[in-house]
Amino acid sequence: MTTKASGREGPWLARHAGLRVTLGLLLVAAPTRASEAMLAGQATAAAAPAAGAEPRDLSGLEFLRQLTGDVVEASRVKPGQRAGGSPTNSCGFTLLMPGGRGSYPAFWIRDFAMSLESGWISAEEMRNHLWLIARCQNGPEPRRLEHGLVVPAHAVPDHINFDGGAVFYPGTYSAGRDQGTGVFGVLPPVDDHYEFVHIAWCLHRATGRAEFLRERVDGVILGERLAAAFAAPRIEAETGLVITDEAERAVGFGFCDAIHLTGRLLFPSLLRYRAAGQLAELNEALGEPERAAEYRRIRQRIADHLVPAFAGSGRHGGWLLAATGVGRQPDVWGTLYALHLGALRGAAADRATETVIDALSRETIVFEAAVRHVPVDCDASGTSAWERTGVARNTYQNGAYWHTPTGWLILAARRADPGRASRLLEDYVRHLRRNDYRQGRGAEAPWECIGPGGYAQNGLYMTSVAVPSAVLGAVPRQPARPGAPGAPHMP
Repeated sequence: MTTKASGREGPWLARHAGLRVTLGLLLVAAPTRASEAMLAGQATAAAAPAAGAEPRDLSGLEFLRQLTGDVVEASRVKPGQRAGGSPTNSCGFTLLMPGGRGSYPAFWIRDFAMSLESGWISAEEMRNHLWLIARCQNGPEPRRLEHGLVVPAHAVPDHINFDGGAVFYPGTYSAGRDQGTGVFGVLPPVDDHYEFVHIAWCLHRATGRAEFLRERVDGVILGERLAAAFAAPRIEAETGLVITDEAERAVGFGFCDAIHLTGRLLFPSLLRYRAAGQLAELNEALGEPERAAEYRRIRQRIADHLVPAFAGSGRHGGWLLAATGVGRQPDVWGTLYALHLGALRGAAADRATETVIDALSRETIVFEAAVRHVPVDCDASGTSAWERTGVARNTYQNGAYWHTPTGWLILAARRADPGRASRLLEDYVRHLRRNDYRQGRGAEAPWECIGPGGYAQNGLYMTSVAVPSAVLGAVPRQPARPGAPGAPHMP
């Protein structure tokens, strides 16, 4: 996503103009009780406070739970409403945008998917957004756009405008043939394809049903749409890993869409690993054991090749590398997410954990519990954290700090140093309390990203609280109603 000052295309605040998009989450790995114990106090269920309420006496996890509910509610755009310079929501149901300030006035698939396990998005909302994505999915033939861009068969959009227009590339709100120049890839981002699967899986978990996968959307069975989306990105057959090259480059992960990476790509490969497991579960629920077994084999193939493909040299410690071509650098987010998913095991997991703890001790990856993409001491140069990007150093994806992966970091630290994990959680909640947007007076937390010297970008940013809330178990205890907080938590 992009800063408010630099990201306008016409009247719209374009998500990028030389900057960012977002993340994929998953599989809660921490029991609620254990997480709350880190702040020495059991939280009790409570309704989300009204804007402007003073929540200082709440326990840390309860405060996070309620703040998340308020941010999700602020991010809803009802039918007939608009945000910023966007068109009116004419999709027929309430849409969610990435935050409550209208900085990104569209439905961004990855932000929505990443926020589902926070528990504040209802099953009906999941279904509505899932059907919208399916209707906007590309058909069985590639679609050729201006500037040599190609939308492959069955590709999933990057975001969808409030009028239903499908946009396949970051940096623009155009749903026509002029969707960019290739700065954000010749092919659309990879991660949205796997987030499409994740939304369906979350709906299955929320309802306990799988029959919706047999329904048709514009004549095509939804389950077949998911399978086709999973198969759409470029893959290395022998390893199962996501790959890209200069000729047909694709952004792998939206939170790195302003970063130029080539070769095998770590984060989208982790999302593919996750999606394969989810498709296996969905096919089992449909009574398709052979298809389920094939997806499990894909998942195992990816797991077998993660360390051989992405382990760095001795100087990189236990960090996994973001890519094997351009951008062959330690990926803090990717390493934390691999630990969170359980994709790293045994000695590799232990080594990665030790490296995380060492980086925390040397203060190279964290600022106010927010997480950098690349350790400070592994920057590509004195002018850039990454090898190739158009973003200024220590801003946005090129060295700013983000709270979206904070939950993964806390759980990784807890593996080896529970006391440090507790302090990280305290730092995170302290930052949110101090800058809570509900106080007014210019406070805007949760921010999209922050940094030393007062740097901060885009307030009321949903995944900055929704992802940690889900990971740490700070979720509501009552089922959600459409347009109201509280979807069932997916364990």
